[in-house]
Amino acid sequence: MMDMKNHDLVDDHRRPGVLYDETPLRDDSGETVEGLHVVHITLDNPSQLNSYTTDMIKGVILGMRRASTDRGCVAVVFSGGGNRAFCTGGNTEEYAEYYAGRPLEYRQYMRLFNDMVTTILHCDKPVICRANGMRVAGGQEIGMACDFTIAQDLAVFGQAGPKHGSAPDGGSTDFLPLYVGIERAMESCTLCRPWSAHKAQRLGLLTRVVPGLRVGGEFVPNPLVITDQWLDEWGRVVHGDFVTGDAKKEAKKLLAGGEVDLSLLDREVDAFIYALAMTMPECLTKTIESVRKHKLEHWDRNRETNRAWLAGNMMTEGRAGFRAFHEGSRECREPDFLLLRRRLAEGETWNDALTEEILAKAHGRVAVHP
Repeated sequence: MMDMKNHDLVDDHRRPGVLYDETPLRDDSGETVEGLHVVHITLDNPSQLNSYTTDMIKGVILGMRRASTDRGCVAVVFSGGGNRAFCTGGNTEEYAEYYAGRPLEYRQYMRLFNDMVTTILHCDKPVICRANGMRVAGGQEIGMACDFTIAQDLAVFGQAGPKHGSAPDGGSTDFLPLYVGIERAMESCTLCRPWSAHKAQRLGLLTRVVPGLRVGGEFVPNPLVITDQWLDEWGRVVHGDFVTGDAKKEAKKLLAGGEVDLSLLDREVDAFIYALAMTMPECLTKTIESVRKHKLEHWDRNRETNRAWLAGNMMTEGRAGFRAFHEGSRECREPDFLLLRRRLAEGETWNDALTEEILAKAHGRVAVHP
């Protein structure tokens, strides 16, 4: 056998919190295909909903680079550990306790984050986001950097930026309008209301959606979501909207009596990868690169100036927002938005006193107004 050159950047690509595994390529009958495999890169931080730490970002970068140069790799599956979340973005504990108030440090962090997104977009293999659960904030951004998304239908998709002291400038403001159009992207990025997997697919964000809930041994669609195609009294399509009222109560009972089962998700991912394998390899790669250019055009134009803004924001709204989320309770993880707006309208400057005043709500205290 020919002595092949090694094009990896490092010998040891593994980092804590990121799993890198290879599984055999399987054909439509489930039989393994000799000599070919699939690389699985998994964010393994389920206790914190697979939010990525600084070390984990490094693991994704190096893992994507290694998979890209792996000659026997047919595709990359990017997923999260467990069944609750693909990824919920940056680790808020790290944000609140280290990066908040340190803009120069956060600027360096965002260099790594930007490199993670770019490495996904530059991977020489098709990259499939296996959305095993919620995909929000930075998780939404790295998910959209992938070429395809196959989701289980209990997953939700959305942004978190303006609600938690940031702007979704790590990819969402670049990518989301390409997927769903300007106005839907604008609403999602500003109001941060989650979309169901069914709505996300209807709007063009996802490739495939399969049931993830098993009740009484049978798979059933997500009961919290309207999955039948119908129109309301004004002729609006509501397929994919969340149910409300009594229907929501009944849906929660059904959820409580079922179990999450991702076997259909894994089967769909395997079948999709085999379909990709049944194409000319270089023609497939060139096609993927050509379609990716639409994302890269916006990403390359904006990522550096966005990085600078996000760093500076860690002295003001970012500092307050991430602390509120990390230090707050389940009942409230947001600063007092209206108090902040009033104080700024009165000419108040950003300082420690203002930050603590608007965090009083999240801390369960009553703000003391001077």
